Amino acid sequence: MAKFTFNMPDVGEGVAEAEIVEWQVKVGDTVSEDQHLVDVMTDKATIDIESPVEGKVIEVAGEVGDVIAVGSMLLVVEVEGEVPDDVEEESAPEPAPAPVSEEVEARIEVENPDASDADDAMEADPEPAPPQPVAPAPEPSPSAKVLASPAVRKRARELGVNLADVKAAEDGRVRHGDLDQFLSYNAGGGFAPAGATREDEAIKVIGLRKRIAQNMSASKRNIPHFTYVEECDVNEMERMRADLNSARGEKPKLTMLPLLVTAICKLIPDYPMINARYDDEANVVTRHGAVHLGMAAQTDNGLMVPVIKDAQSRNIWQLAREIARLAEAARDGSAKSDELSGSTLTVTSLGPLGGVATTPVINRPEVAIIGPNRIIERPMFVTGPDGQERIEKRKLMNISISCDHRVVDGYDAASFIQEMKKLIETPVLLLSD
Repeated sequence: MAKFTFNMPDVGEGVAEAEIVEWQVKVGDTVSEDQHLVDVMTDKATIDIESPVEGKVIEVAGEVGDVIAVGSMLLVVEVEGEVPDDVEEESAPEPAPAPVSEEVEARIEVENPDASDADDAMEADPEPAPPQPVAPAPEPSPSAKVLASPAVRKRARELGVNLADVKAAEDGRVRHGDLDQFLSYNAGGGFAPAGATREDEAIKVIGLRKRIAQNMSASKRNIPHFTYVEECDVNEMERMRADLNSARGEKPKLTMLPLLVTAICKLIPDYPMINARYDDEANVVTRHGAVHLGMAAQTDNGLMVPVIKDAQSRNIWQLAREIARLAEAARDGSAKSDELSGSTLTVTSLGPLGGVATTPVINRPEVAIIGPNRIIERPMFVTGPDGQERIEKRKLMNISISCDHRVVDGYDAASFIQEMKKLIETPVLLLSD
């Protein structure tokens, strides 16, 4: 028998470490060659790690949520005979204990000045604990003076009802029927419980959720956000979208998003600071010529941002097809790492849940994020062909933009959204050169 130490492999793209998301095996399991061992997450994507050998798992590196450096021990497998020639075995040294800070070490010494004495104390027969003082009995509540069964008293306590307020129907004893009658007459008094009591639940933040938490924290901590919101009349755009869909043939169905992306791409040449990334360590802003548009998508695993590469080079139908493809890949977990990175500007939308207005958080190191909100119908004053004002039911949508104030001035953000509003309210301009 021989021990094979399988180290965390180099997955490329400059990745130095990975987080353990889910173990597929445990100590004692027998694994075969090429068997799925563990899922790890890098800055780029989630990766399946497979076994290079066949044998029995005798040690694993850590628990879910732990971060493993590339080249460090991932797990140890006991193999029959010698390690195969085509698999390099590394005799990794025994892992060093985790470093203890001086502050923690000092606290350990204070809390446990003599570990050997503590061990001896544990082995010795424990002394009986001194008797605890008995707390005085509480003063009887008004409910205690009322005649009622224990079950009725318990139910009244759960409902927060004072039995002294409940009128007994006979012989002065409060019964369940009396309590029901009291509740029916006091339905608006807040006596019914708002909901069932549930146990506390501790959930470890790992994987994609941990990555989202880190990225959002870094974005809010480092970027001075400001948000600008404008209302747009989307009646004409929705009418044009319906006309295009009615004659689309084999083309994908158009949603609002491809039209908004087209509007953004048309305006970027005049507002290059919107399509930029800021390296705050090097103090360099890069204004990108191509629009690699991140598309925030909600999945079962959390928020992901697939990227529409070179969005400015695609027409509305090509954008619709690519948006649908990337959204599906994000949902089913088949999106590749290069499809989830490299964005220069992000659009985020909650669709019908979008609300009146949002203040989206910038996808660092980008400097702007655009958020279309929910379409609603409201009566509005409009000017008719005769020049007279009248009231009409119109479809309205708010557009939000959050910007990095270190790079984008408020005037520029407002001007960009006002130009976008013109394209949205006159959508034929979207299809013109």
